[in-house]
Amino acid sequence: MTNFNSLSKILDDNRLTRPNYVNWKRNITIVFTAEKLNHVVTTDPPVLPGADATDEQCEAARKWQEADAVAKCYILASMTNVLQKQHEGVPTAKDMMINLKEMFGEHSRSARY
Repeated sequence: MTNFNSLSKILDDNRLTRPNYVNWKRNITIVFTAEKLNHVVTTDPPVLPGADATDEQCEAARKWQEADAVAKCYILASMTNVLQKQHEGVPTAKDMMINLKEMFGEHSRSARY
């Protein structure tokens, strides 16, 4: 992570606390862009390589899983403890982002209030 200190500062200063979802999402997108992690929240995970997979397929899947783990850490580290607990078992960063959008996005019940 090239800019970890400055990026973590952005997320620490803009921790997700429910009503600030739109601002938080903008900041997490900035961090994902800087860290080249956007692909894990915009695409489906690769199919796990089988026994007959090439080295390139195995390496691509490994790199995606590694990037997803980093993205999940950024997401979890940038939210309240209650939200962390609710999302710690979510399988992928994309799934986390979908769940958070459903909870707090502009069309969610909590956003309307």
